[in-house]
Amino acid sequence: MTGIKTTGERKLMLFSGRAHPELAEEVAHQLGVSLVPTKAFDFANGEIYVRFQESARGADCFLMQSHTAPINKWIMEQLIMIDALKRASARSITVILPFYGYARQDKKHRGREPISARLIADLMKSAGADRILTVDLHTDQIQGFFDGPVDHLFALPVLADYVGAKVDREKLTVVSPDAGRVRVADRWCDRLGAPLAIVHKRRDKDVANQVTVHEVVGDVKGRVCVLVDDMIDTGGTICAAADALFANGAEDVIVTATHGVLSGPAADRLKNSKVSEFIFTNTLPTPGDLELDKITVLSMAPTIARAVQEVFEDGSVTSLFDEQA
Repeated sequence: MTGIKTTGERKLMLFSGRAHPELAEEVAHQLGVSLVPTKAFDFANGEIYVRFQESARGADCFLMQSHTAPINKWIMEQLIMIDALKRASARSITVILPFYGYARQDKKHRGREPISARLIADLMKSAGADRILTVDLHTDQIQGFFDGPVDHLFALPVLADYVGAKVDREKLTVVSPDAGRVRVADRWCDRLGAPLAIVHKRRDKDVANQVTVHEVVGDVKGRVCVLVDDMIDTGGTICAAADALFANGAEDVIVTATHGVLSGPAADRLKNSKVSEFIFTNTLPTPGDLELDKITVLSMAPTIARAVQEVFEDGSVTSLFDEQA
């Protein structure tokens, strides 16, 4: 006989960076495993040191890090962790990005601009990532930036089922805050059996986060409107869209978004908005100054854990969302 046969079984190991360990702990609980103990700290000059305190040799490693603020620090930490796993002889490295940083920079609008979303994918691949698992990318095309498998998870079932259970569907209208989100809003309509409306807006290309809402396309008078978006950053776009809906006679407005980035003036805008409820998932930690009664945070941990299990067992991640197709 030539060669040697191994009798060992495959091993799943779950790792987490320091950006959002609470979500990683939830996923670990869902999987019935413990997070791998990790020593991580910053040197005086800001350099990051990471060392895993268990052997990862021959293991299928899943590394979670959500790109929250300070975003560049956590991306760098994740790259260092990937490199450490590669040099520790991991069998495979799956990078879990609940929120994919720089996803809005997915194309060139004008000359001499970068495509930073592609750069992030290249950095992950160069560091040693074999696969990316992420939630609600800003645009689907980002999947093509990574030279390897990308598992794209959706928060729609979690968010839509929550809204559908608490709102009278006879009065519900799904609203896209701009033309770019119409396809996603259409899926919401199919799931909830509700009509669609669109807020037409124009963004100032020279001023970041500057939005002017023009008009609402669709009937929203006397309706409960649910605005659906992938992320809320400063809150300018979504609050302006909500104001436009109220101006057109909407009875109530609910806002849902997968990623609550909530930076800068977002806290004040959400507090002062007439929106009755803002619904996010926990792909990002909610800032401490936003402990508002009208903010609801739903967990994506069960969905992420099921996807990890499917990847580990060579199953089908797509089957988790077949009912939406």
